[in-house]
Amino acid sequence: MRQTRLHSNHLKHHGKMIEFFGWDMPVEFSGIIHEHTAVRERAGLFDVSHMGEIRIKGPDALAFIQHLTPNNAARLREGMAQYSALTTPKGTFVDDLLVYYQDEDEYLLVVNAANTAKDYEWILSHADAFDVTATNVSDDYTQIALQGPKAQGILSRLTDVDLEGMKSFHYAMGSVAGVASMVSRTGYTGEDGFEIYTTHSGPGVIWEAILEEGKSVECLPIGLGARDTLRLEACLMLYGNDIDDTTTVLEAGLNWLIKFKKGDFLGRDILLKQKEEGVTRRIAGFEIVGRGIARSHYPVFRAGEKVGDVTSGTYSPSLKKSIGLTYLPIGSTAEGTELQIEIREKRVDAVVVPIPFYKRES
Repeated sequence: MRQTRLHSNHLKHHGKMIEFFGWDMPVEFSGIIHEHTAVRERAGLFDVSHMGEIRIKGPDALAFIQHLTPNNAARLREGMAQYSALTTPKGTFVDDLLVYYQDEDEYLLVVNAANTAKDYEWILSHADAFDVTATNVSDDYTQIALQGPKAQGILSRLTDVDLEGMKSFHYAMGSVAGVASMVSRTGYTGEDGFEIYTTHSGPGVIWEAILEEGKSVECLPIGLGARDTLRLEACLMLYGNDIDDTTTVLEAGLNWLIKFKKGDFLGRDILLKQKEEGVTRRIAGFEIVGRGIARSHYPVFRAGEKVGDVTSGTYSPSLKKSIGLTYLPIGSTAEGTELQIEIREKRVDAVVVPIPFYKRES
């Protein structure tokens, strides 16, 4: 298995390690619910170095990004990033990603760990018509996420970057714990927070400095388990579960990231037709009324008829109830619609609820 440059730090802090898409990663340190609560109430530190980074550079860099993604990258300026997707000609997902503007002819794409090789091949397969070079620079980067309401206070004491003036989906270059870094106000938890990118060979300095500085507010190292419960409460999509190459951007409820007026992009015609005609299914949230936890792939029923499968499901530590996501026929997506989830061959009552399940107070 591959190891991030923070592997020894995880062992030092007693991380429980598991295989995750070929990486040896911590699933938890002190318990999933304990870690989840720390992020919601205080702060938590994540190693997300398994994520992929792909650099697009050349005179046609913007045109190429515009071709590959439905969001409008022309809006990006120095110090800005945006959430977007790599779309197929059918308007479905190759992946979701972050697009960082680095220069007028250079962008950094941050993609999902499981998809890095696939995404890179997809990008290369569409590059011939553009004057660009695409380089997989994933091995160069360590990515650390500090998330939670106390994150800014902790990080501000360790960096020369102006965090107070940094808006969401903006970034700046500077140093963290004396290490050259890119600091971005982004995250995957539903909380305020930052992601730190560095190409330094010894990023453990940053990891340990943050945990030491955060001791006074009980900042904890966080594993993959709490990362999943946090992102699901905030209804942040997980590729391979909630979105994939069979689900369109509109079906996934991500209408806001499609900018039809920007011009052509992969899947535009299909998505525009789907918008005009209306989707026949859409992702929806549910909560379990009875006992049990819905997991991925569990069958979903309405009035005795199977209408879908759970894409993501868990026990929500914040809400103290079991929640999940599923794609439902459009006529079954209204709030209050009664469902049944088959859990261990027993059908348990559930009800459609608004999403996101959790939204932090601004």
